[in-house]
Amino acid sequence: MNRREFLGGTALGLIAGPRAGEAQAKVPRIGVLGGTPPEVSSVLKGFFDRLRELGYVEGQNVVIEGRYYGDQLDRLPALAAELVRIPVDVIVAGAAPAPEAARGATSTIPIVMAALHPDPVGGGLVASLARPGGNVTGLALEVEALRGKQLQLLKEAMPRLGQVAVLADPANPLHGRELRGVEGGARLLKLRVRVLEVRAPSEFPAAFSAATRERAGALMVFGGSMLYSHRVRLVELATLNRLPLLSGSREFAEAGGFMSYGADISASFRRAADYVDRILKGAKPSDLPVEQPTKFELVINLRTAKVLGLTIPPAVLARADQVIE
Repeated sequence: MNRREFLGGTALGLIAGPRAGEAQAKVPRIGVLGGTPPEVSSVLKGFFDRLRELGYVEGQNVVIEGRYYGDQLDRLPALAAELVRIPVDVIVAGAAPAPEAARGATSTIPIVMAALHPDPVGGGLVASLARPGGNVTGLALEVEALRGKQLQLLKEAMPRLGQVAVLADPANPLHGRELRGVEGGARLLKLRVRVLEVRAPSEFPAAFSAATRERAGALMVFGGSMLYSHRVRLVELATLNRLPLLSGSREFAEAGGFMSYGADISASFRRAADYVDRILKGAKPSDLPVEQPTKFELVINLRTAKVLGLTIPPAVLARADQVIE
């Protein structure tokens, strides 16, 4: 394990090693499998905070094993296998394809999807949302409809918009599904879509150059840990290239992006802690329905809009759950 993985497991006071007395009493181990450690990902804080509210105290009644792959998506299978070998009692999986990697490593250890998986049924993780039927449960989101709604809001905020660039990671197997939602929404709104593929942060500058060269009027950023963990850099490049940036994560808007519309990912991770609690108390993941969010937030960064010279229609501002000024 490298130093970053160790620190990720010890963040927020939840250390990843056994303490005295664990040999005498069975202390459950929770594996966390994701792209970014707690010191980088603010959403994981909600998970750990909720665990404490539920009475889990490291060194007394729980041990956390954190494994984070950063930009190296190919490390996921090995990290998932490592959690299985420990073994942990439950695996909390972050953004796709972390749940797929965990499921590939074990069919018996319970797995909780924490980051609103876009297609757990189609991806073969669960039999149905109501009755998962296997060792996977947690939180999911119909991402195709969400992408269409995001485009609609973007068009309302920028009535003259004609072309949107989409930043996608081809290594993420679920970005194809997100793209279908974008293309469907674009047809209805008569928008042109230009897909820009990036496999690593080193490819960001070239992607932005292509977007500006082809006169894209705005940029949509897909989900996934690689793009999320580099959101500050992406926002900087978007501002530099005068591209209004739209994302499904409010953290992008808070970092200076133009607009975000999506479910509260922090709330999803908090809810994942409730799933873990029920499983550790004896519930079977096959009997715990997969939940979907019912609340979506529109965040508009008015400060960024002014920098970009955008005048947002009052009706759009009035619908925002938060306006950053």
